[in-house]
Amino acid sequence: MARNPLHALRLRRITGNPGHHQLRRPSLLSDYLSLTKPKVVALLLVTTAAAMYLTETGTPSLGLVFWTMVGGYLAAGGAGAINCAFDGDLDCNMGRTSRRPVPSGRITPRAALSFGLALSALSVVVLLNFTTPLATGCSTVGIVYYAWLYTRRLKRSTWQNIVIGGGAGAFPPLVGWTAVTGEFSLTAVLLFAIVFYWTPPHFWALALVKQQDYARAGVPMLPVVAGEGETRWQILIYATILVALSLVPTLIGALGWLYLASAGVLGLIFLYYAWAVWRKGDRKSIWGLYMYSLLYLALLFVVMVVDRVVL
Repeated sequence: MARNPLHALRLRRITGNPGHHQLRRPSLLSDYLSLTKPKVVALLLVTTAAAMYLTETGTPSLGLVFWTMVGGYLAAGGAGAINCAFDGDLDCNMGRTSRRPVPSGRITPRAALSFGLALSALSVVVLLNFTTPLATGCSTVGIVYYAWLYTRRLKRSTWQNIVIGGGAGAFPPLVGWTAVTGEFSLTAVLLFAIVFYWTPPHFWALALVKQQDYARAGVPMLPVVAGEGETRWQILIYATILVALSLVPTLIGALGWLYLASAGVLGLIFLYYAWAVWRKGDRKSIWGLYMYSLLYLALLFVVMVVDRVVL
């Protein structure tokens, strides 16, 4: 397989590394799978599945859940592959992404783009045939939002990239909800808002740790543009809004007191980590917030389902 031109940009880093030749080359299958960003997609599918069990229509059929998950993975994975194709020039300059298939030269940008477009098209076919037109539309908008608006426009031009671009990751709950009901509701919009406001504190924590990478790649992430102090303050602000929003489902009667209590405890822990980042700003507190934020979102949506279905 021919190496893409981006490989030359990394040659300097590879040359002189005595252990590089000993690294095991990933298989082509694992490389293509990695383009779909399976760890990220797994969390998105948790929010998708949870939303399906929160509607007033009752427990969805296993078949509907299965095909929604398949379509959701294809959509999110396709968008992720397109992102990898477009971001190869940036990923070359960042330690955490330089070993991805495109910047390392194992997969060409063209092949990654074709793969992403194929998965995205297949997701439309699956969702349109097994769910609802509205769910298909939400999924398609999410693909375009992430692959074009965020990746090609926002990420390279403004520090608001994560704030506005966070909407892309907030579409999965809408897909799950509309796959069951075929319509929007206040609760569905609230689920969207929770993920939307979760994204900035989660990603800015990572950006604080990797700000030198972003500066080297020329990506205007908030720590690069406004500095660490402002970023830590913004994390605390968005974390506060997030926790407040997480309590609203009970206030509007969508969920019960078990959820309210659980969301309160989970939210207090989130605020503690955000406060520690604001006050200390050390690597330990920042990584603590980043790792907990992943657990927080998953547990929050799981508790929603427990409150609705089990009790």
